[in-house]
Amino acid sequence: MEEYNSVNLYKIKRLLKELGNIAGRGTELISLYVPPRKPVYDVINQLKDEYGTASNIKSDQTRTHVQDALTHIMQRLRLFKQFSDTGIIIFCGYVPSDENPVDEELKYYEIVPPRPVLTYLYRCDDHFHIDILKSLLREEELIGVISVDTSEAGFGIISGDRSETVEVITSGVGSKHRQGGQSARRFERIRENEINDFFHRVADHAKSIFIDQYTIKSLIISGPGMTKEDFYKADYLDYRLKQMVIGLVDTGYAGEEGIRETLERGESLIENLRLVKEKRLIERFMMETTKRDGLAVYGLEPSIKAIKMGNAELILISEDLDTYRIEAKCKSCGYQFEKYTVESQLYQEKVQASQSVCPSCGKTLWSIKVEDVVDYISDLASQIGAKLEIISAKSEPGVMFKSFGGIGVILRYRQNGINN
Repeated sequence: MEEYNSVNLYKIKRLLKELGNIAGRGTELISLYVPPRKPVYDVINQLKDEYGTASNIKSDQTRTHVQDALTHIMQRLRLFKQFSDTGIIIFCGYVPSDENPVDEELKYYEIVPPRPVLTYLYRCDDHFHIDILKSLLREEELIGVISVDTSEAGFGIISGDRSETVEVITSGVGSKHRQGGQSARRFERIRENEINDFFHRVADHAKSIFIDQYTIKSLIISGPGMTKEDFYKADYLDYRLKQMVIGLVDTGYAGEEGIRETLERGESLIENLRLVKEKRLIERFMMETTKRDGLAVYGLEPSIKAIKMGNAELILISEDLDTYRIEAKCKSCGYQFEKYTVESQLYQEKVQASQSVCPSCGKTLWSIKVEDVVDYISDLASQIGAKLEIISAKSEPGVMFKSFGGIGVILRYRQNGINN
């Protein structure tokens, strides 16, 4: 999934949210999943059969809506010679109108998934079936991390653009300093037994987390000193997990802090993950912001200004920027203006824009266009050849990036008139 454009993934996730909120007024919403190697004419013929079956629907409105949707899908499919390497996913049906929820309009959504669709599926229901699409967005490459020393052990998951500490357990093992009244050898035996018991507990937790709870593809063991080697070389780990170990990483800490440190020091082991790519992008951005004449601006207005001036090499946007652009154009004289707002204030701002008095002709006849700012900036970026990356809001670098307003630009050259 790493090769799949981060902007496309963002748009699919946004669409999933929209589709999940749609409810049909009858069983008239069509979900279609088509595997990559299925012939187009086979799909069209199967939909023709479904069209005939729909003629038996008792409700006139539902029957008409289903057949209209099937007709629209078949018209679209006739434009294909074959499907993409991952197949195609289509959602189509009558949904409440954006302008007036009382009315309905036919909506068609076509998605090229990031991973291959495995089985053909046709469903006509009162909701869109999006669970399969959700599963295609989940990261297959889950990497487990055990960060262990004799005092504690942390268990983490690294996946795509995020990392998570699942659990931390403490050992209860005494320190190396012998307590009074105990012989050195006896004390050492007690401590060895405690460490042995703790390592067995670590192995049991690892099996529960990485095999029963998650299905990892590989495992990294980290920690300070020789403890991690002692744990790895002995027969504590389940043999399936031991076969997944891709490296041991030296860290200064164990537990939760050790997991974070593993991401830093074990970067070469996970360099193909989206998380590492985002980390490097944020590091580059941060480096430019700390320079006196650094080539970086941040915040919505300075960033868009730089992009419009054609002075943007790389644009970074947080996935939860949650900002929309409203463009209002006077139908009478052509005067236009734009404004930006968050989703929670979108309806209010849209109404306010539509009721504004045109400063040019004094009328209130407006054509209103609303779009996600990511779509708007994506179009601008393609016009000037700039690279756009959507940054996860859940990763540690992503959380830090949000403190810069959730949007930033690395400039092609330093230019007066662009300030943060």
